[in-house]
Amino acid sequence: MSDSVGPEREREIFLDGIAGRTPLVPIDAARLEEKARGVMSANAFAYVAGGAGAERTMADNRAAFDRCRIVPRVLRDVSTRDTSITLFGERLPSPLLLAPIGVLELVHRDADLAVARAAAAERVPMIFSNQASVPMEECAAVMGTSPRWFQLYWSKSDDLVRSFVARAERCGCSAIVLTLDTTMLGWRPRDLDLGYLPFLEGKGIAQYTSDPVFIEGIRGRGSESTSGNEGRAARLTVASLRAFASMVRRYPGALGEKLRSGEPRRAVQRFIATYSRPSLTWDNLSFLRELTKLPLVLKGVLHPDDAREAVARGMDGIIVSNHGGRQVDGAIATLDALPAVADAVAGRVPVLLDSGVRGGSDVFKALASGATAVCVGRPWVYGLALGGEAGVRAVIRNVLAEFDLTMGLAGCASVSAIGRAPLDVGR
Repeated sequence: MSDSVGPEREREIFLDGIAGRTPLVPIDAARLEEKARGVMSANAFAYVAGGAGAERTMADNRAAFDRCRIVPRVLRDVSTRDTSITLFGERLPSPLLLAPIGVLELVHRDADLAVARAAAAERVPMIFSNQASVPMEECAAVMGTSPRWFQLYWSKSDDLVRSFVARAERCGCSAIVLTLDTTMLGWRPRDLDLGYLPFLEGKGIAQYTSDPVFIEGIRGRGSESTSGNEGRAARLTVASLRAFASMVRRYPGALGEKLRSGEPRRAVQRFIATYSRPSLTWDNLSFLRELTKLPLVLKGVLHPDDAREAVARGMDGIIVSNHGGRQVDGAIATLDALPAVADAVAGRVPVLLDSGVRGGSDVFKALASGATAVCVGRPWVYGLALGGEAGVRAVIRNVLAEFDLTMGLAGCASVSAIGRAPLDVGR
């Protein structure tokens, strides 16, 4: 990445200001969220912004970053800065990735496609969500050779897992991210108060409805087929009719055929019946390992013993994550968990971090605490809400600019120079 990415971004914004143009998205993370809330529906904002329980984990994620203080070093030549890293043998211009976030059609009509274009334009890897609104093939097609990974939720159907992994390989994904902390949905009061789950409207299941194994299953011809009778039938109300219309609209195919076949409703029923597997154990990982030679990254690791077990089981990377505070209320903050996990891994595999990251200084703090790279989530979703592809690009550029400036002002000319020395962690 250019050694002047931070100053260049500042210069661009200030020159726009002289011309009477203010930034497309707010620079400050709190104002970014608040402005996005103003353009999102209540259901959409609750789904994106909400956390588990009293949202203590969300608050603690931020508190951990606030306690962690950078101690700048001076009189070091930082006129040329190198923000690049090597991850799984691939040289990346920065240590930033876009975390997987589902149901983006709630946020913007272009959904995952806008994010894919933005990631490719800014040369930042995108992790395709298992719960995407656009099939991975369509996103890959607009990304060219830009790096992308695929997030996998392990469903009750091993045939479907096998198909997802094979599709990810064909789409040029360079890693599989197995998310471990969502074998059941957490208790999320914002969604529960609204009685709203987007998947019941057929939203966020495009990876499924574009999959041949899943389609064979709802047509009763797959090896793990379903009768289509799962779930409780909804009462006929205006809301249920809207939900049915949403299912039909999002399901692929001609309208007449969709109405005749009843497949849209059965697709939602089958998704609910097969979504995830609470019985998943360490022994299941050997099945996944046999499916692909791609690096396997376990997302949701917070305990050092789990990190050691992951390495012992042949996993290629770890993402320290509490799902953005969406699963367990009162869980340990990711930045607090990171040092012990990094020590347990001892450099044998890359350790990434997500949850609570809001800006470039957070990226610096995570790297200084032992992370190899950092995933950012909600901020770019708010950028998507405000400006589509351009909004996502603006958020990415702002995060990277702040990171570049923070790195230089802290006295670090490269990512490798960050280490753990420049931090003072208060408790």
